Amino acid sequence: MKKLVSTFLSLVLASSLGTAAALAAGDSEYGKAPREQNWSFSGPFGLYDKGQLQRGLKVYVEVCAACHGLDRIAFRNFTDLGYSEDQIKTLAAEYEVTDGPNEEGDMFERPAILADYFPNPFPNVEAAAYANNGAAPPDLSLIAKARSATRGFPQFVFDVFTMYTEGGPDYLYSLLTGYEDEAPEGVEITEGTYYNPYFINGVSLAMAPPLFDEAVTYDDGTPETVDQYAKDVSAFLMWAAEPKLEDRKSLGFKVMIFILVFCCLLYLSKKSVWSRVDH
Repeated sequence: MKKLVSTFLSLVLASSLGTAAALAAGDSEYGKAPREQNWSFSGPFGLYDKGQLQRGLKVYVEVCAACHGLDRIAFRNFTDLGYSEDQIKTLAAEYEVTDGPNEEGDMFERPAILADYFPNPFPNVEAAAYANNGAAPPDLSLIAKARSATRGFPQFVFDVFTMYTEGGPDYLYSLLTGYEDEAPEGVEITEGTYYNPYFINGVSLAMAPPLFDEAVTYDDGTPETVDQYAKDVSAFLMWAAEPKLEDRKSLGFKVMIFILVFCCLLYLSKKSVWSRVDH
């Protein structure tokens, strides 16, 4: 038994070191490690900041929506951000979606309603690529989860218990604020692309820096800076990728309490039963 445990621990340690080494190698080959931020939704008891999510939606609508879709989010989902149905109906009415066929068998355009999903700015991937120098902008519905990387040892051990979710937003924030005017010596940048050491697929990307100070007007007095815009839209995209995060954490906490109480009852039952057994 001791040998089995020893072997298992050795495999775990080897795997942990391998993961850490791989992440370290990825730092230079696949992009600089994201800068960790303090998010309101971090940790097992973290919650979304609805004010921040509303600001993030505003940044997405005024900046990101021109190129990036949000295919998995319906307008009705925005009520979770604290908006009323009338406010969302007003927002939806600003967009047109394709519907039909009508009685004549033709498709037609109509204003969006609550049940519609956020319309993509392009009809298909080919059109998106053609309009962006051959690089189709990715859909942002799940980007915060898709760009969330597993951390190395020993962080990943604690991530299981703290419900670590910040990896994706950290990456998005770092990418949006990480553009540099000049690439380091020895790094070649393809013409028409922009240097960003945080880009996961390399050091240059086709997207120009999308955020500028005072580009989006906030109504609540929050600073209108690139740093703040990046934080707000990253938090919003985390919500888009996992809108039920708060429910999941609440359920997980209740399950842990149940398991703890159940284990205590099980131990007391075992102790009571075996106390009557003669040794």
